[in-house]
Amino acid sequence: MSVIINLSEIKSILKNIDLMTAIEKGFVEYSNGNTVIPPIGELLFDKPEGEVHIKYGYLKEDDFFLIKIASGFYENTKIGIPSSQGMMLLFSQKTGQSEAILLDEGYLTNIRTAIAGALAAKYFAPKKIVAIGIIGTGIQAKLQLEYLQQYTSCKTVWIWGRNIKNVEKLKSELSDKFVIHIAKTPNEISKHCNIIVTTTASKEPLLLSEDILPGTHITAVGSDTSEKQELQSEILGKADIVIADSISQSKSRGEVYRAIQQGAILPEKVVELGNAIKNEGLQRSNEQQISVVDLTGVAIQDIMIAKSIYTNYKKQ
Repeated sequence: MSVIINLSEIKSILKNIDLMTAIEKGFVEYSNGNTVIPPIGELLFDKPEGEVHIKYGYLKEDDFFLIKIASGFYENTKIGIPSSQGMMLLFSQKTGQSEAILLDEGYLTNIRTAIAGALAAKYFAPKKIVAIGIIGTGIQAKLQLEYLQQYTSCKTVWIWGRNIKNVEKLKSELSDKFVIHIAKTPNEISKHCNIIVTTTASKEPLLLSEDILPGTHITAVGSDTSEKQELQSEILGKADIVIADSISQSKSRGEVYRAIQQGAILPEKVVELGNAIKNEGLQRSNEQQISVVDLTGVAIQDIMIAKSIYTNYKKQ
């Protein structure tokens, strides 16, 4: 009989788990071909605007398989509800029986995405970070900054968002730990920061190629459908290193998809994250390189985080 693990229990368990190592291992297993990850299921809505992603799969010769349902409805904040919602369903790979229902309300999706951003910085950010740029003001903007602290001591942060009230709110939430500057334009982020994280649902490029300085690392988180785009495609053409969390997913969504579609890069330029993690020669080698990591979100992240939660739950 399956167990139900609610959000408060999940948050308590998370304090005792090394998810960074688990998800890093998951990316390597994925690139090694040791997983079965079908294409993403997707529902898009107009009134109100929102989306639902269904991600599922399994690690070969493992105990479990996973189905995750995660949604983002952007007008939820107007009625006091977080935009991210969802749950994870864990099953036995041996019998098909339900093992656990993780009622995480989208929380674990946010956490595993922030962890992927931190891993991107671990392998591709310059050693000397002068300032961190955050494009966007939602939960991912905050989490990406917090998880980056595992790999940098930099406390100087520039934030840009379309809604100044949201920018000021985020600044107030972070000012006790960081020195926060509010940028008037995304271009101002590019001028001051050599690591930039984009976290919006924009369908028009926010960062332009001409503004990106040598040595800049960009982690693009927001573009997880075929319609979204936060980076001008020429940025990827200009970059010395272009990484996708999933080569197969980049054929239909994300910054890499748009850049290839628009002729800014050839598919051969793109390296998969798991391959770069295990091969030092594919990582940043000097402080002048421009690097882009395109994170569209891969089910292996969900598999590893759900497994870790459930395994720890059973030990209690």
